[in-house]
Amino acid sequence: MGNGWHEWPLVLFTVLGQCVAGGLIVSGLGWFAVAHERPARTRLVRAMFLLWVLMGLGFLASVMHLGSPLRMFNSLNRVGASALSNEIASGSLFFAVGGLWWLAAFFDKMPVALGKAWLVISMALGLAFVWMMSRVYQIDTVPTWRNGYTTAGFFLTVLLGGPLLGALVLRLARVRFSTARFAQISVAALLLCVAVIVLQSLTLADIHSSVQQASALIPDYGLMQVGRLGLLAVGLGCWIAPLIRNREPRPSLLCLGLVLVLAGEVVGRALFYGLHMTTGMAVAG
Repeated sequence: MGNGWHEWPLVLFTVLGQCVAGGLIVSGLGWFAVAHERPARTRLVRAMFLLWVLMGLGFLASVMHLGSPLRMFNSLNRVGASALSNEIASGSLFFAVGGLWWLAAFFDKMPVALGKAWLVISMALGLAFVWMMSRVYQIDTVPTWRNGYTTAGFFLTVLLGGPLLGALVLRLARVRFSTARFAQISVAALLLCVAVIVLQSLTLADIHSSVQQASALIPDYGLMQVGRLGLLAVGLGCWIAPLIRNREPRPSLLCLGLVLVLAGEVVGRALFYGLHMTTGMAVAG
């Protein structure tokens, strides 16, 4: 039994990668809105550096999980046949294509039309990366992971942390682009998150090996999920409260909100890894 904290490199890699994928979409839409306003576009591109810093930290954590940077190249040996190879390949492609777009935009070395197409491709690659990430955990011998809740949880992280990260980037760049609609999406994602937690909790009682009940893997599972939801609600509240009063959220408040949301999703992802169990006699966690 455990709570999944021993898998902290994977926790950081998945949470940060998913948030960056969502953050690129929101800040990218803001870039489209100011694509022909050079000063605003320049400020926004500079602020978007935050996305790639976080993505770099996520990949650094994943390399630490592998034990050696050279093993990352070995993991690419079975692209197309292995879910893990597909995850690393899709993540690397997202990082490379998106990072090159940022680099070209930063030095103002590409036409706006090309930049738009390139950015759309980068956004699509981010979503493909999240999908490939979710496929890694659809393992026949791990019934607590092999279900739709895993995929839903990964994409809910995109919707919970991504828009807030994008809103922070836009605010840092002082770009006038309404994020209220994205705040509504994040609130809806929070409600869906509650539903997923409740439904998944009900199914854990029916999953067991010959020696272990899934519901007993994490004794404080319910309490930790409540704490997670509290962090998410307060974090999103830092963003939404000023919008309700028709005010622009301060960057410091958005930063605090992002930290709280990331903390909530880190708790949730640690619980996810803590639910690892195999069929048969062996139980891992």
